[in-house]
Amino acid sequence: MTKIDLNNLDKSNWKSFPFEKIASKVSETVDPNKTELTIYVGLEHIDAEDIHIRRFGLPTDVSGGKLKCYPGDVIFGKRRAYQRKAAIVDFEGICSAHAFVFRANPNVIDPKLFPFFLHSDQFMHRMVDISVGGLSPTINWSDLKHQEFLLPPKEEQAKLAELLWAMDDVIEREKEVLERINLNYWSLSKKIFSNNQVQKIEKFADLISGSYGAENGPEMIKVIGVSGIKDEGNLDFNKFNERFFNPKEKEKFKLKEGDLLMVKSSGSSTSILSGRTSIFLEQDADYIVSNFCFRIRPIQKTHTMGIFHAINSVKSQTFLKRLATGSTYPNLGVSDLKLLNIYLPYEIENKKLNDLFEAKKVIDAKIILSQSLQKSLINQVF
Repeated sequence: MTKIDLNNLDKSNWKSFPFEKIASKVSETVDPNKTELTIYVGLEHIDAEDIHIRRFGLPTDVSGGKLKCYPGDVIFGKRRAYQRKAAIVDFEGICSAHAFVFRANPNVIDPKLFPFFLHSDQFMHRMVDISVGGLSPTINWSDLKHQEFLLPPKEEQAKLAELLWAMDDVIEREKEVLERINLNYWSLSKKIFSNNQVQKIEKFADLISGSYGAENGPEMIKVIGVSGIKDEGNLDFNKFNERFFNPKEKEKFKLKEGDLLMVKSSGSSTSILSGRTSIFLEQDADYIVSNFCFRIRPIQKTHTMGIFHAINSVKSQTFLKRLATGSTYPNLGVSDLKLLNIYLPYEIENKKLNDLFEAKKVIDAKIILSQSLQKSLINQVF
């Protein structure tokens, strides 16, 4: 590929265009109850900062007028633009009326470059700025169509598109590897945990609910809560609160290396389900477990990963979700957790699970790095 010096892009010959010249808004409507089309895409099917649509619904799932979309179009979430949802269509179907369907003008912008342009900070920030409304801010076409954007000459656009699609291909291949590892992990997990003899989790670990802390006290300590507990078993230490604790509370609720943190209540985040578990691996760091979580402390440190795999097995997660009460924010109590029976895997079984789990973490890290690089490239261009 021809090398492109993104750090020194000469924009002296770039031209500014109003958005209505860059793309048209497709307004063809469809009644989902009277269509032979089989694919429906709502905003819930589009992931933030992802140009691909990975999930679908059916027209029979919805009612009311929807928008028709064709291969090559881009579905852009006009409601809550800060969620950064814009994905390219590779099918013929219908989508939510809370979205715009954009079709690139090939005389102004290369259709292959267009989806990346929509994901640039320049475009997304402008969309947030022109959104109107309180609880559910929305973009009006009458405001969007007059917005001016600087674009490179057509002959440069193809090279830039090739570079960005090459980066996207790297990310997609890494996601394919991750999917294969996940399949192997869950297949092995099911085999190990489905039929073996189980015992109460209390036999292997001490269980307590976390603490909210106090309004004032002698010491301010970091509290790890729901948002810091990730799917991959890691903790996000950028997401914590700070609250006051007295020495007695600190000693009772402080996390130690090898502790497991489990979400017991999703709190205000309905996307995070009760039962999600992460591992605390920090040494000599003062963190407290939130009142929305359990602290599970293995009686033997060597059992940390075995208990983690056991809790995250489909069998255990299904059991915990069945026990969770409350429709808006499902919640588990300590008494519920004590009902959980687990099987502690043998050393060789644990090693196989650990190897796959570590491979997952490596690929996850690669994907995050690649996505960060892709985002940087997009913003260097636009």
